[in-house]
Amino acid sequence: MRKALFLDRDGVVNVEKNYLHKIEDFELLEGIIEVCRTYQDQGYLIIIVTNQSGISRGYYTEEDFALLSRWMIEHFKALGITITHIYHCPHHENIDGACECRKPEPGMFLSAQKEYNLDMEHSVMIGDNERDIEASLKAGVGMNILLSTGAVTSKANKIIHSLRELL
Repeated sequence: MRKALFLDRDGVVNVEKNYLHKIEDFELLEGIIEVCRTYQDQGYLIIIVTNQSGISRGYYTEEDFALLSRWMIEHFKALGITITHIYHCPHHENIDGACECRKPEPGMFLSAQKEYNLDMEHSVMIGDNERDIEASLKAGVGMNILLSTGAVTSKANKIIHSLRELL
């Protein structure tokens, strides 16, 4: 079984920008490449799990999301990082009703576990929102890290203020 480093996208991989969907607006969060490289060197698969309700809301399309995702994968590859998969939930509960993939539900994690035969107990999640941590916990991920400048409590194992704290 393999282990994964699960990453939320907006606010962890890239600087949070509301409904990011354009390549020219994409800005890596400081330290993300180094964190990915560190985990990749330890044998972790890099998997992104991201809520993308902007699709359901009509702010951008599945194709817009796919274009940015393909660019992201190539950009990381050029920096020596392999993104194994980007899972996304295009839904919003007020528009589409409940689903199994929108965090805090564990659907994206469980899909990754099945597709890549992952050892969830020895996998890691870095999220910037408590719903990221809740989804990860429901999926059985063993180490959960909340990246937040304001949180004082969390269900996560660890709260960090900067990705550099993981290096």
